[in-house]
Amino acid sequence: MAEREIRDDRGRGRLEAFEDGVFAGHIAYFTMDGDPAALVAVHTIVEPDHEGKGIAGSLVREFYAMAAREDVPVVPLCPYAAKWAERHPDEAPVPEAGLVSEAERQLRERPGL
Repeated sequence: MAEREIRDDRGRGRLEAFEDGVFAGHIAYFTMDGDPAALVAVHTIVEPDHEGKGIAGSLVREFYAMAAREDVPVVPLCPYAAKWAERHPDEAPVPEAGLVSEAERQLRERPGL
């Protein structure tokens, strides 16, 4: 069984997954400005050689766990993260509508994401 490690690179806005030390995928995200702050998932990407191994789900689960440890909400703008959240309501609280609108506005100001 492969050893999976997930690392947060906050400076680059990436939560990265590694399998046996090899980069396997990531979530691109940003920390939303304001009060309350939030972690905003923008894209979940898994390398082709690692698809179908549950990496995307592991990344999103850790993303929500990371936010819970920091006591901030998650705004899943990434379609995969949003679907995952729908399937795991016990782990993925629904963000307030106003928070989602503000995250979408802030994302528009970050065209590189």
